[in-house]
Amino acid sequence: MIEVDHLTKYYGPSPAVQDVSFSVDKGEILGFLGPNGAGKSTTMRIITGYLPATSGTVRVDGVDVAENSLEVRRHVGYLPETVPLYTDVTPADYLDFMGKLKGMRDGRARRQRIQEVMEQVRIDDVANKLIGKLSKGYRQRVGLAQALLSDPDVLILDEPTVGLDPRQIIEIRDLIKSLGQDHTVVLSTHILPEVSMTCTRVVIINRGRLVALDTPIHLAQEVGGGNEHVMVTVRGPHDNVQAALARLPGVESATFQPAPAGDTTGAVTFEVVSAPQSDLRPRLAQTIIGQNWELLELRAVSMSLEEIFLRATSADDQMVEPEEAEYYEPGEAEAYEDQEVGHEEYADDATAQAEADAEVYAPADEPVYEEEDVLPTPQATATQRVVPQHRQGRKGGRR
Repeated sequence: MIEVDHLTKYYGPSPAVQDVSFSVDKGEILGFLGPNGAGKSTTMRIITGYLPATSGTVRVDGVDVAENSLEVRRHVGYLPETVPLYTDVTPADYLDFMGKLKGMRDGRARRQRIQEVMEQVRIDDVANKLIGKLSKGYRQRVGLAQALLSDPDVLILDEPTVGLDPRQIIEIRDLIKSLGQDHTVVLSTHILPEVSMTCTRVVIINRGRLVALDTPIHLAQEVGGGNEHVMVTVRGPHDNVQAALARLPGVESATFQPAPAGDTTGAVTFEVVSAPQSDLRPRLAQTIIGQNWELLELRAVSMSLEEIFLRATSADDQMVEPEEAEYYEPGEAEAYEDQEVGHEEYADDATAQAEADAEVYAPADEPVYEEEDVLPTPQATATQRVVPQHRQGRKGGRR
């Protein structure tokens, strides 16, 4: 349903996405993970047609996004990280307006669908309240309702649970899982347990590069080297227990795990690592009981998605050449993205536009605007903000 092939995107001299390739099948929920500034939002915006790629191709249901963006948008529902909403209208009016924009011409069918999605995301109780008076969680769900409105084949959800309370997160998670039965979903989030419980596959990108792509189970085996991990909790002498566990054939390491704060049981816990596909639990139990120590817990553990994420991104960080590091500072890609010519978030907000422009170096032949001057129009300030070296050195005032 979605095919991303050698996708690359530059902001000025800095690459936000580099040679990324992956595919998403129909009915699949793909978790899209990465640190801040890794290129997640940029990739999602390119898939939806919001941004052009520098090179590479993206196809949605066989349609090239660059060649036929409008056709792709008919099949895609998009929830951006920062939800664009009209705060002076109600959710019901906002969704009605968005339905008309999406080509839902039949008024009766449109109103029926609006009611359905409002009930799906649990905003029907605030349907006639001004969006500007809603909490962040409710606003987020209004944005999600907009993405679902036209019942699209593909859903691109960038941080859909931001601002929601724990109960609402569970409800949205269950909704996304149910949507995955009939839709293709790409889900970006920083809540890693949410990905583990929702997604069938995971993509991890770091510094604009793809560093991992597989199911959470296979990634745990690959990143963890395939070793078996067992947690053992024993009431007995620390050093003697650790030595006895480490001496067992097949044990590669027995690492002490600090007790939780306030624990007064006197028990010690060790993580025992053994070779792949070797179950040492029976032998561990026999050894502990044979020493007359109390065995309190013995359980196999798998690597969490958080550990997978940290190991995958840390390994990639170590591979970055020193001369490349200056282009990959955390959040820098987003900073360049905000400097994109005609960026919609600034075009819609004169104050934000003025604050952004205050830091721009102005050529010597351009006028400098003081505080009391009238701000130019967004069209007048929508100039390229990557400064040529021969023009650097003079700061302009607030435009």
